[in-house]
Amino acid sequence: MCGIALIVSGVRIDLSHLIIPDSTAYLSPEESASQTILCSVDDIKAALTRRGPDSIGSKSLYLHAEEGAALRSSVEGSEIVDNCALNTGKLLFIGATLQLRGENPIRQPLVDDSGNILVYNGEVFGGVELDSDSNDTQVLIESLRKCCNCCSHEHESKCSSSGDGKYSLPELLSTIRGPWALIYWQESSKTIWFGRDALGRRSLLVHWPNKQDSRLMLSSVSPPYAINGSSDFGYENRPSELNFWEELPCGVYSLSMSASENLVGEVTRHKWTDPLLEELIKWERPFVEPKPEDLLESDEMFDSEQRGHLRQEVLAALKESVRRRTIFSRIHQGSSPVAVLFSGGLDSMILAALLHECLDPKFEIDLLNVSFDGQLAPDRISAIAGVNELRKMASLRRWNLVEIDAELSKLALETKHVTSLISPSNTYMDLNIGIALWLAAGGNGWVSEDIGGNNNSEHKRVKYNSDSRILLVGSGADEQCAGYGRHKTKYKQSSWVGLNEEMKLDMQRIWKRNLGRDDRCIADNGKEARFPFLDEDVIRLLLHIPLWEIADLRQPSGVGDKKILREVARMLNLHEAAVLPKRAIQFGSRIARESNRKNFGSNRAANQASAGSALFQPI
Repeated sequence: MCGIALIVSGVRIDLSHLIIPDSTAYLSPEESASQTILCSVDDIKAALTRRGPDSIGSKSLYLHAEEGAALRSSVEGSEIVDNCALNTGKLLFIGATLQLRGENPIRQPLVDDSGNILVYNGEVFGGVELDSDSNDTQVLIESLRKCCNCCSHEHESKCSSSGDGKYSLPELLSTIRGPWALIYWQESSKTIWFGRDALGRRSLLVHWPNKQDSRLMLSSVSPPYAINGSSDFGYENRPSELNFWEELPCGVYSLSMSASENLVGEVTRHKWTDPLLEELIKWERPFVEPKPEDLLESDEMFDSEQRGHLRQEVLAALKESVRRRTIFSRIHQGSSPVAVLFSGGLDSMILAALLHECLDPKFEIDLLNVSFDGQLAPDRISAIAGVNELRKMASLRRWNLVEIDAELSKLALETKHVTSLISPSNTYMDLNIGIALWLAAGGNGWVSEDIGGNNNSEHKRVKYNSDSRILLVGSGADEQCAGYGRHKTKYKQSSWVGLNEEMKLDMQRIWKRNLGRDDRCIADNGKEARFPFLDEDVIRLLLHIPLWEIADLRQPSGVGDKKILREVARMLNLHEAAVLPKRAIQFGSRIARESNRKNFGSNRAANQASAGSALFQPI
């Protein structure tokens, strides 16, 4: 996980191609000078360093117009910059690195011989050729250097380089498989490219220029200043004056620079060029409504043998997804390089079992579990049961159940810090989830050790701090496999079609409601979240499976919800986990109960206050 940022000043930003409320394209130098800077460079660097503790760097680039409106760029300290104080724009690139790939340390921003600049936060799991010992950021800047200058989706018909086998930049980024967010200066075209992957698995926030602050800014995370000494929480995400930042919608954007009387940057959003990405974004399931015979186990078109093959495909796809996400550098591998955010529930048990199959036996596996009610929280109870089942399944592996205990009343400073991390999200539910994720990712807790070394030995709890830099998270399983309570409600109201539409809505808004927030809270600990259920191949496979094979919500909880994943669990010999009901982290850890007591006096008062709120439907 890395932290990246860009600050653009002294440039008139043309947002006419985007719908941006309350934006200000340009302020005069006098108006800009009179503004109060709400977000300093040091603020951003401090926030990014927590995400990328291995190194942090910055690079300043200056833009200025010559006679004839030609645009030139120069680095800080050059003679050209010193002689061009007027009508000069500044681009400041910042990159903090948590290095998980490659054998040699790197420092961002990367600058190549052509003057191109890259700050990158992500992983390349496919699409761009990469050796196992290579660093993906270094390989990516070389691939980007070979791209043509074309800014248009009409590259193939209009670009002079299209016959040379060159990609346009949107085409190259559309081929990448895996989570990413990047900012790239293409020197030859005087264009800034920025964006995030089609599913939004890596955070990238944007501040569009306005009267509050005329700079265009991009950052992986909001610095703490954004809270401004106040907490503006409610039950629905809504616009707020405190929301200096917003989630950048998924996609590839360009900021093309030109010069006339003033420096001008024109922002354009580009289409994905890979049909697979368009398919995943549209999320259209071919088989939604079953015929009566489809629901019978003996149906000729979908007999038990075919069902078994289907589940084998899902298991194989999930295992390959986990395998891709266990790639790491030997620089910082530690004794437990990959951990699991662990509740002992269905999703985390599947991930733990598959991680065991993919990870070298010499490594330990940390299972990170957070509780706000000691050993009594539902997630703690299921985690203890889950690790016992895993130890039966894989007795030679060392499993470390890391019990992270917390009391909300003692987390005042931590709560304020997480409030800045979840921004621009601003509900109590977001805060509860954010605190739980942040504490779990920190990995600072207790493990139980045997005393005596035999079956009758006693256990003692000892302090333990997980050194895992990679954290597997089950995000996406509930959205794709009908795991939420609201899915059952929608099925009762509107049958299969209604269920499918609700699941589609969940997948199309997961970037905004979940993934950016979760990325920021986990990464703040110098850890990288990886989401095996949101692998492109896994999503496509699940989407092409008939809905009634994914879930059957006529059945009770723990049976019909996420039916296909329960079958996968049984194939992994996780028979106890296969029947566990869904519990969201804020309820399983009991932080929601403690938060309701703290902020409203009781759960009942909180429920009354939240009546009618869409975000407080059963989940």
